[in-house]
This record gives sequence, C-alpha cells and structure tokens, in this order.
Amino acid sequence: MLKKPLHLACVLLVAAAVAGASLVPPALAQGRKLKIGVVYDYTGPLAGGGSDLHALGAKIMIDYFAKKGGVEGYGIEAIYADAQSKPDIAINEAVRLVEQEKVDMLLGFYSSAQCVPVAARVEQLRKFMWITTCISSAVLENRNLKYVFRVQPSGRQFGLMSMDFIAKNAKAKFGKEPKDLKVAIIHEDGAYGIDVSKGNEEGAKKAGFNVVLKEG
Repeated sequence: MLKKPLHLACVLLVAAAVAGASLVPPALAQGRKLKIGVVYDYTGPLAGGGSDLHALGAKIMIDYFAKKGGVEGYGIEAIYADAQSKPDIAINEAVRLVEQEKVDMLLGFYSSAQCVPVAARVEQLRKFMWITTCISSAVLENRNLKYVFRVQPSGRQFGLMSMDFIAKNAKAKFGKEPKDLKVAIIHEDGAYGIDVSKGNEEGAKKAGFNVVLKEG
C-alpha cells in the first residue's frame, strides 16, 4: 500500500480520470497543504518542442483541484521552475525545490535526457517524483527506483506500435506486403530517440520489413 504522501500525489494526478474522485470543501483543507514542485522547460528549444504544452496541461489540472479546495483534506500549492532545456538546470531546480522550497513531491519533466539524472538525484533525496513525459526506457529500466513513477508507454513501446501500425496498413496504403517494403530509421541521437529507434528496429524485423538504414 502506498504511504500517505504517495497516495495523495496519485489521487491528485489521476482523479480527473477516475469517477467519484474524493474532493473536499475549502474549510476542510485549511491548515494542511500539499506542496508540489513543477519542473518543465519554459524556455529553450524543448519549450516549443512540446514541454510548454505539457506544462500548460499540468497547470490546468493543478489549478482545477486547487480551486475545488484540494484533495483528501489537503490544500494544494504549486511552485513552478524552468529547466531551460538543460539537464544540469533540471537537476539544480529539482534539488532546490526539495531542499529550499520544501516541496512534498516533484511533478513534470519533459526530456528523457533530464529525467535519467534527475530521477537518480530525487531517489537519493527520497522524495516522490511523478513524471509526465520522459518516455525513454532508460529512465526506469533496471534501476529499481522506489520514489520515481511514470505511467505512460516507453519510447520502445512507441517504436513497436508505429511499426505494427505500418505493417497492418502496408497493403492498403502502399499496395505492398511488409516484406516488400524498404524502411529507413532516422532518429534523434539522445535517450528518447535511441529508445524509440530500438522499438522501430525490433518492430520492423518482427513485421518482416527490409531495414535499409538506421542512423542517429
């Protein structure tokens, strides 16, 4: 069973999708507060690459539950930080939020290149970290992390699913069987791109595609 801080964090982040989520009136939430450190890339190349949109979605839901009075008797306070599209800044901001701002949990993170080192640091600090993106398998695979969680599919799974989709539609869209299709896999040479490309290659071989190029 999850301990209380973990349980509260989970309820906050999934309650919108669960019927009958437990919301409490403002009067009951007074005096008890859940502080959330929110880290995204608000500046730099990753902001326009998608981090900005993920940050907006997180803020919408945090504001929604805050206005409702909180979750399970706890009010909600969010403190926002900019990772600036840089792994070292992401680490520094995560540590600052935990050690100086005294947040109860960390939420967000867009880049897998940031999440790999940040997850290790947060694990040392024994603080709850809820990842909303960072889909590379390297973030969690074989690391036995106890305080870091991510609920979405991994990059490898995305790569596998995309190849499966092409295989199922090859005949209708290209007029060819999968074994007659030539496939080139070109990917971003980072934690995210490498992970997706592994799934692409694995899925392509499974479907019988002729992989003529794989390049980062």
